[in-house]
Amino acid sequence: MVNRRFFTLYQYISPLVLTPLSFWLWWHTYHEELSLTLVAWLLPILFAYIVPGVGTNILKVWEFDTRYRLGRFRPHHGFVFGSATSMLLWLVHTGIATSMADLLRMAFVSASVLGFWNLIYDIKALKAGILIVYNQPWADGKGEEAVAMDYAPVFFAGFGMVYGAAISGAEILHTLKYLDGIMAVLYFISVFVVSILVPVILYRRASIRNHGHDGCRPVGKDSVE
Repeated sequence: MVNRRFFTLYQYISPLVLTPLSFWLWWHTYHEELSLTLVAWLLPILFAYIVPGVGTNILKVWEFDTRYRLGRFRPHHGFVFGSATSMLLWLVHTGIATSMADLLRMAFVSASVLGFWNLIYDIKALKAGILIVYNQPWADGKGEEAVAMDYAPVFFAGFGMVYGAAISGAEILHTLKYLDGIMAVLYFISVFVVSILVPVILYRRASIRNHGHDGCRPVGKDSVE
């Protein structure tokens, strides 16, 4: 049985350590350039507040079984996911992007890394009971692996693809002197919106193809009131 205590401790210790550490590492990598640092560090944090917040408290497809919650959502989740995600991307970041080939490589690597490790994490979290996902495999009585496989690869790889491309795109634009002032703000807002839309669209299409519905509602047991 997966140790629930590990996830209980991890959700507090990890963001306390990784949030400042990941910021410092990106800040150092980018020679104290704030616009680049925020794309690499803040984007996954905001993503992990908006998307899971909607998925838990509005759509009610997910639920966290933790001590501190806002409805079905844990209030620190953005830093749990975001800090670890930012660290993973820093680990695979090999240098400043200068071409479209670099951007495509980073998008592919980011999609692969986040798709794989978030799948593993969510399987373990489901088994520990700290995360509950009311999707079609859950309603069909399938195991945690099937529940996680239904959404995690396409969802997190979709985010990873946009996130990796956003990091490289920011680096290229900064090198070309196009990422200053209002342009930096507009770029961040644009990639943030795309980072939400792409995984949601990919997930919905996959769910319709596999189950005949978009997966944006709880399934089974009277729709989990």
